[in-house]
Amino acid sequence: MNDSVTQLPTEPVELVLPALLRHARATYGLAMRRALAEAGYDDLPRNALYIIGGMALGVEGLPLGVLVRDLRVSKQAAGQLVDTLVLRGYLERTVDTADRRKLTVTLTERGRAAAAVQAGVREKIDAELIARVGLEDFNRTRRTLGVLIDIGCAVRAEADDEP
Repeated sequence: MNDSVTQLPTEPVELVLPALLRHARATYGLAMRRALAEAGYDDLPRNALYIIGGMALGVEGLPLGVLVRDLRVSKQAAGQLVDTLVLRGYLERTVDTADRRKLTVTLTERGRAAAAVQAGVREKIDAELIARVGLEDFNRTRRTLGVLIDIGCAVRAEADDEP
């Protein structure tokens, strides 16, 4: 045997949770992008899946300021993304009737159709995951990730309170 050949580990390598989360997110994202492209929605820019999917889950009438905060991108980058989605027919932007200084973003019919494709893919992957690990483990994972999100919110709140 050639000594210069790298040997693969015989035991499985344990991935750290951030790496697992990144790869898990990619599983959903890649499948969604593929299904969206096949359905004729191949013009969605990066971060658009988050916006369209999130808005379809009941965040309709999302103020632009909330959108910017949740994306954790600059106001300019979020504005450019919204502009692109408006131009491509996924979103409609209107002036908030309660406060004319604010803009409100809503899904168009095209945006709702793209969100339905996304939701279908998410449901399919969730069903396969449940079939492989069982409903109890699936729900435990959701609870665990929910707690992780709570921890992140607390860390961000602490950072916001610092002088």
